Amino acid sequence: MSQNHTRTGALVSIISVFFFWGFVAASNDILIPVFKGALELSQVESQMISFAFYVAYTVGSLIYFGISRINRQDILNRIGYRNGLSLGLIISALGTLLFIPAANNASFPLLISGLFIVGLGFSLQQTAANTIMIVLGDPARASQRLSMAGGINNIGTTIGPVIIAFAIFGSASANSVNLDLQSVKLPYVALGAAFLIVAVIFRFSSVPDRIEAISNQPADAPEVRSSPFAYPQLVMGMIAIFVYVGVEVSTASNLPEFMRVHLGMESHQVTPYVSLFWASLMIGRWTSAAGAFGIGPEARMKLNLVLPFIAFAIFLLVNFIAGWDVTIFYHYLFLILVLLAADSISEGKPARQLLLYSMLGIGALVIGILADGMISVYAFIAVGLFCSTLWPCIFTLAIHNLGRHTNEGASLLIMMIMGGGVISVLQGYLADNSLLGIQHSYWVGVACFVYLAWYAWRMRGISFSSMKQEGH
Repeated sequence: MSQNHTRTGALVSIISVFFFWGFVAASNDILIPVFKGALELSQVESQMISFAFYVAYTVGSLIYFGISRINRQDILNRIGYRNGLSLGLIISALGTLLFIPAANNASFPLLISGLFIVGLGFSLQQTAANTIMIVLGDPARASQRLSMAGGINNIGTTIGPVIIAFAIFGSASANSVNLDLQSVKLPYVALGAAFLIVAVIFRFSSVPDRIEAISNQPADAPEVRSSPFAYPQLVMGMIAIFVYVGVEVSTASNLPEFMRVHLGMESHQVTPYVSLFWASLMIGRWTSAAGAFGIGPEARMKLNLVLPFIAFAIFLLVNFIAGWDVTIFYHYLFLILVLLAADSISEGKPARQLLLYSMLGIGALVIGILADGMISVYAFIAVGLFCSTLWPCIFTLAIHNLGRHTNEGASLLIMMIMGGGVISVLQGYLADNSLLGIQHSYWVGVACFVYLAWYAWRMRGISFSSMKQEGH
C-alpha cells in the first residue's frame, strides 16, 4: 500500500469523528430552551448545559497533560492513536447512557453529567484527531485540511438540531409541539451505539499509532524548548481558542432567548435559525477547504465558488424535509457572497484569515446589537460564517514549530475549549434585564473578537513555506 493511499485512508477515518462533535455541540442549543422551560430554569442556569459539556474538555485535557507529565511520556504516543481514538469514543458512549435516567426522571443534574462524560471522551478524540489532521500532509495546507474536516463537523451541526427537535417535539417544524422529555434519550442512545461501532472501526483502521517520524519543523528550526509553555504562539493561542469557542457557542446558545424576547418565538420555532447558524460554519469551512486538495488555481477557484452554495443547499434541503418554509432564508445568499470575498482576500493564509474574519465578526455583532428584529437575528447568525475557519487558523498557528511538544500543545489547546461553557454562562448572566439584557449581552462576543484580531496581528509573520515534510 502506498504512503499517499495510507494517509488518505487515515484522514478519511479521522474525519468521521468530526461529525459526532458537531452533532452533539449543536444539539445542545435545542436542549437549552427545552430544559429551561420544562424545569423552570433561569437563563444562566440553562447555560449550564453548555458549561458542563465544554468544561469537560478542560478536565479531560488536564488529565491528559498530568498523566503524560507523571509518566514522562505522551499518552497517545504510549497507547497509540488508534487506541486513543477508540477509548475516547467509548467514554463518550458511556456518557450517552445517562440520558436514559435523565429523561425518565426529568433530572437536570443527570443530563449535564451525561454531557460532561461525552465531552471527556471528545477531549481525547480532539487531541488525537486535530494533531493527525495537521501532520498528515503538506504543512502549508494544514489549516485547509482542518477546514475540510470542520465542514464534515458542520454536517452534524446542521442536522443535529433538526433531529433532536424532531425527537423532542414530535416534529422538527412548528406544526407540532409535543414536549416529551422521554424522547430525549432515543437519539442520544443511538448516538452512543454509533460511537461504539466507530470505536471498533478505528481500532482496525489505517490511522497511524505514532507521529514521531512526521515533523512540522523547518530545517533551520531552533532547538526544542523544555516546556510547551515556553512558546508564546501557544500560550497566546490557548487564550485565542478560549475566546473563539466562547463567542461561537455563546452566540448560538443565547440566540433562542433573544428570539423569544424580541420576536416572541417559542422554543420549537427557533430550530431552523439555530440550524442555519451551525450551517454557516459548514459554509465557511467548505469554502476554505478547497485549498486542501492540492489542485490547480483554476480548479480551486471553481471549488471555492461551488462548495459554499452546496453547503447552503444542504441546509435548505434538511430543513425543507423537516417541514420549514426555507424561502425566508434565500436572502442569506448575500452574506455568503461577503464570505467568498473575504476568503479570496485572505488567500488561505491563517493569520490573515483570522484577522479579516475577526473584524467581520465584530461588525456582525455590532449590527445585531444596534439593530433589532430579524436584522439582528441574521447578523448574529452571520457570526457563524466568520467563526467558521478560526479553529484551524488558531490551531495551526499555535502549534507551529512545537516539535516533540506538539501533542502536549494540542492537548492544552483542547483544554481551552472550556471557553464555550464559561463565556456562555457569562453572557447568560449579563443577559438578565437588571444588567445588560439579552441583546446587549452580545458585547461579550465583541470583546472576544477583539482579542482574536490582536492575536492574528501578532502572528502575521509566521510562514509555512519553509516547513519540510518527512515520510511516515
